[in-house]
This record gives sequence, structure tokens and C-alpha cells, in this order.
Amino acid sequence: MLKLRPYQQEAVDAVFDWFEGEGHNANPLIVLPTGTGKSLVLSEICRRSMAEYGEMKIVVITHVMELIKQNYDEMKVLWPNAPAGIYSAGIGKREHQYPITFCGIQSVHKKAVLFQKVDFVIVDEAHLIPRNADTMYQRFLEKLKVGNPKLRIIGLTATPYRMDSGMLHTGDGALFDDVCYEYSVLDAIKEGYLSNLITKKTDLELDTTGVHTRGGEFIASELQDAVDVEGINQRAVEEIIGWGQERRHWLVFGSGVEHCRHLADMLVAEGISCETIFGDTPKEERADIIARFKRGEIRALCSMGVLTTGFNAPNVDMIALLRPTQSAGLFVQIVGRGMRLHPDKANCLILDFARNIQRHGPIDQIRGNPRDHQDRDGESDGPLVKDCPQCMSVVHLSCMECPDCGYLFPREIKIVSRASDLPVLSVAIPIQRLEVDDVQYATHVKADKPPSLKVTYVCGFVKYAEWVCLEHPGFAGQKARAWWLRHGGTPVPATVKEALERKKELRKPVGIEVKKEGKYDRVTRTFLPLPHMSQDAQRVSV
Repeated sequence: MLKLRPYQQEAVDAVFDWFEGEGHNANPLIVLPTGTGKSLVLSEICRRSMAEYGEMKIVVITHVMELIKQNYDEMKVLWPNAPAGIYSAGIGKREHQYPITFCGIQSVHKKAVLFQKVDFVIVDEAHLIPRNADTMYQRFLEKLKVGNPKLRIIGLTATPYRMDSGMLHTGDGALFDDVCYEYSVLDAIKEGYLSNLITKKTDLELDTTGVHTRGGEFIASELQDAVDVEGINQRAVEEIIGWGQERRHWLVFGSGVEHCRHLADMLVAEGISCETIFGDTPKEERADIIARFKRGEIRALCSMGVLTTGFNAPNVDMIALLRPTQSAGLFVQIVGRGMRLHPDKANCLILDFARNIQRHGPIDQIRGNPRDHQDRDGESDGPLVKDCPQCMSVVHLSCMECPDCGYLFPREIKIVSRASDLPVLSVAIPIQRLEVDDVQYATHVKADKPPSLKVTYVCGFVKYAEWVCLEHPGFAGQKARAWWLRHGGTPVPATVKEALERKKELRKPVGIEVKKEGKYDRVTRTFLPLPHMSQDAQRVSV
């Protein structure tokens, strides 16, 4: 029997609630941060499907060979009798006769005929499916639907968006219909399932002025030419070594093959054991390098992007980014390499020489197209921050005491908001608690979407809104029903019209909690009056 963490069980339950409810004809998406155990969730979905639905055919598909084997091996450890096989040319296995098959898309995209009447396709790293209909993924899925028009697709990802086309479940051609479950990075850290990330101010910042973009990303050749400069590399290496003195397992991300080699050579020249890994590094050599890194025989690994998806080294305690990227997903995947727990580390240090935090914002707030978070000059509208003069930690402007060293900030402070100053997590962003004077309800209509209930909280001269999606399927609908039960009791209205007719049943909050996200404020919590106290009596505690 698989043993799940609470959020993993919630994710699995959400999938089955989805299929047993209004989402039975739709495709759900599960969002779990890197390092929170998507393999275990995937395994339990397979096991429970077999147990509850009887004879099933399930295909688990991804693009990375390491993930195929990792997912398969973890299922076999947790569920030894799992009726599962692997179809991957890179692994050297072509098994398709089992009820559960772990596949590499490169190996099976022309082999759909081997997989008769598939019920579920589970896509790991779902953000890597292009929106374009003419891709290996889309062609394979379309052929499977010929064999079973009722085929359902379940996606798992840490980053539910693409760089070029926004959220995975919105817009024309979206493969998924909605998010059925999401577990946040901040909750995972607070609840002890992920390692904390800290950011330190770097003196060096890479300049991408004049580097053009193509397809939404920096042109690789121009980028490498701009940043792979001996003097700049030397300054970066000196800072990396300075900050990394007390850290034992470093990842360094460069902007090209030659850039990575130059950085690695400079680190070695300074007495730091360092190896490079690229896409063409032989499989056996790559495995040996990673094994020696995990054992502590190599202190640093330098790469462009190979050490992102599928790379699992919990001991990573420092990441140096010398690769500017326009891809929010790539940025989150890189930073995620340092979030796994390990007994030898208290946190992971992020050194952002590449201005990626300024470009995209804190990783727990990124949503959709990263350009949505930029102003006309291409700079982020992220939170103002300051540096601790004692330990150089980057903290939010409102902090009066440094959480790392205890330094007490004077009331007159110098505001610093350059790229490398920005925190990689929004945990230091203050949350406002406001008294509510009035609540207004209205119908909100958006094209191609069911109507939602717009709830507006009047707090003095300022109004804050949230949207309750009672008529939406999936996760949004589940959240809406939970909202109504908390605010109004039972039964939950089926439509927004019914909700407005019954709005008098709703308990009026005495206060709300509001969090700044980019240019907008999000209502994160409502404070409801206790049954035995008047609202006026409770306002004092809000």
C-alpha cells in the first residue's frame, strides 16, 4: 500500500472527484512543485484506477529518459506487484503488453497502434507539450483517441504555463481543461516538505542589452557572445567561490557550451572540483559524473539546461545562474533543483547574476506569460527590497529584523531594487489585514467561460474583489463550493443566479487578508464572525 503525504492524497482524491463529477469528459491538470513527489502521486493514480475501475490500460508518458526510469522504479518500490513495463529505446526496453506502460514520447509517437484502447494517458512534465497540433505528443494522442474516443489525459507539472502561450488549460488548443489540484511552493516549504530558498545580492549583473529574442527566448549565439567574456566570468567565479565557502554542492548554469566550459575551467583553476554536463555527454559518463557529485567527490556541476527536468540531487545547496532566460518555466525548473530536502543543508542559496528574478518575479507568483509581469522597459514590477548590511541577505522592504542574522534595520533605510536584489520567494511580502465595511455581490461574465460570482469587499475607500466559480468544473468549482459552505452553509447553489437570490444567507466577513501579487491585490483569507459574538466586537482582533 502506498503511503502518501496529506497533499499527495488530496491531489489523488481531486483526480477521482474530477472524473466522478462534472469533469468526467474533461482533462485535469495537477500542479505540484518540483521535489514534492509527483512520482508517488502518479503511482497511486495508477494503483487506485486499477482497484476502482477494474481492467484498465494506462500509458505514462514523458520526454526525458531519466524520468521514465525514475517513475517506473519508484512505482516498483512502492507497489512491487505493479503490472508495469517500459517502452523506451534509450533504456533498451520495448514492453507494451502490460496494463501500465512508462513511455518516452520519442520512442512511441509512431507506435500508437501497439497500445490498444488506452483509458488514461498520464503526462509527466506536461508543460513540455507544445500547443501546436502537429507535434509528437499531439499526433500520438490523436491516434490513441481513434482507438478510444473517451480517452482521458491527466497532466502533472510544477509549471502550468508555457513561455509562448500562457496557461496550459486556457486558450485555443489547450489540451487540459482546468487545474484539479495545486499545492503551492510556499505551503510545501512551510510544512517542511521542501527546502527554503534564500537570495544574496551579487555585485555582478549580466547585461543582455542588444541581445535579440527569437520565439520568445534570447538568441543563443548572441547571448553567449554577450556574457561569455573573460573578465566577467572571472568576477562571477570569484563571487561564486566567496558565497559558496560554507556550501558543498553547487550547480552553475551558463549561457552556452563554451560559456560553461570557460566557467568550469576557471573554477578548477581556483581549486574547485567541477565537471560539465551537456546534451551530448555520453549516458555512462553523465551517470558517473552525477554519482560522484552526489557522493561529494565533485563540488560543482556546470551546464546549460540538462540539469533541470529529471535531475534529482537533494544535496544541492547553492545555484549560480549565469543564464538569462525569457522562459519562466525554465527559470522555475532551474531554481527547483535546490528545493529538495537533505539532512546536510538548511536551505539553498540562489545567486542570480542573470536578472531572472527581476525578469519573472518570485517563483511562487509566476503565472502565464512572463511578459505579463513586466513594464514597458522590460523590467519587473516586483516588490521593493533591501540588503542586510551585516549578512547581505535580500529581504522585503518592510522587514525590520533580518531573519538570517538578526540585524535590526534603522527606520531610515536605503531602498535598493536592482535585479540581483530581488527575493526568489515572496515569503517576505507583507500581508495586509483590513476591516470590511460592506460586501457587494454581482455576476461576472467572461467570454467562453461559465459565469462566476464576483464578491467585492469594501474597506473604507478601497475595494477588493474575488471570484467564486460555482458553475466551473474541476478545481475552480471545488474551491467555489468550499467557499460557499464556509460563508453560507448548505446546500451549495448550482448557479450564480441562485447564489445571488440567496446572498442573504452568506455571513458577512469582519475582515479580509490581502496579498500583493505584481500589480494586483489578491484576497487570500476572510475573517468570519463567531456565532456568539457581534461583528463590532470582533473588529478589534482583525
